[in-house]
Amino acid sequence: MPPGQQTFTKEGLIGKLAEIEAMGFIPNARHGNHGGVGNTLEDLLGIEENNLPIPNAAEWELKTHRKGSASLVTLFHSEPSPRAVRFVPRVLLPLYGWPHQQAGAKYPATERSFRQTISGAGPSDRGFKVVVDRDARKVLISFDPLSVDSRHHLWLAQVKERAGLAELDPQPYWGFDDLAHDAGSKLHNSFFVEAEVKRETGRELYHYSRATMLSAFSLDRLLAGIESGVVYVDFDARSGHNHGTKFRVRSDALPMLYEQNKRLF
Repeated sequence: MPPGQQTFTKEGLIGKLAEIEAMGFIPNARHGNHGGVGNTLEDLLGIEENNLPIPNAAEWELKTHRKGSASLVTLFHSEPSPRAVRFVPRVLLPLYGWPHQQAGAKYPATERSFRQTISGAGPSDRGFKVVVDRDARKVLISFDPLSVDSRHHLWLAQVKERAGLAELDPQPYWGFDDLAHDAGSKLHNSFFVEAEVKRETGRELYHYSRATMLSAFSLDRLLAGIESGVVYVDFDARSGHNHGTKFRVRSDALPMLYEQNKRLF
């Protein structure tokens, strides 16, 4: 534990969150920072990271979200297997990528992009989807050229030339056991705090007006969320940088991924 690091009991943290809720709207402590909602709450709690320092208790994660925002909540980062293949930089970007919108301007003319936010509910407009194979105990990425929207016909012709139009081979995947480890070690228990946001004199202010305690993350619920389309696999890469592959969830569905949830206020 770093010197001066604030620690809490679970009950103490619940009390501190209630105190912060009673403070009403609080100015963004990190003006200009996109992560102001989370960073400001961390400052108010006196913590440096979102792994809550609660001694003698299972690991707890702090998740924050802007009330009313449609943005997804990031659950965890995990690159697909087999990881030796390095699917994103060596397969998806060079064979299935498309010109980056700032290629030739901010980035080199050859810069490619591969950004897909996909689930098991249906294919994206570029034909990618997530498949939960319970027999093989894998979550796989699948490509179906017949599902590609007609406005991407030029890109599809390039994919045909570079890689062919068959299914991905090998298919990127995550084993159930790997997912259970990645998700369970980070998200076993979480506090989910939502903030109302308003602007005054050009500055954002936050009211942390809703908090839910989530216990016992469930892999089965994660898999069901992928199949129903509330949990997504998010690829976000360009030639010069892979921002990392993430599992993300709709904010209203986050509590559904846990066996127990308790609204604090």
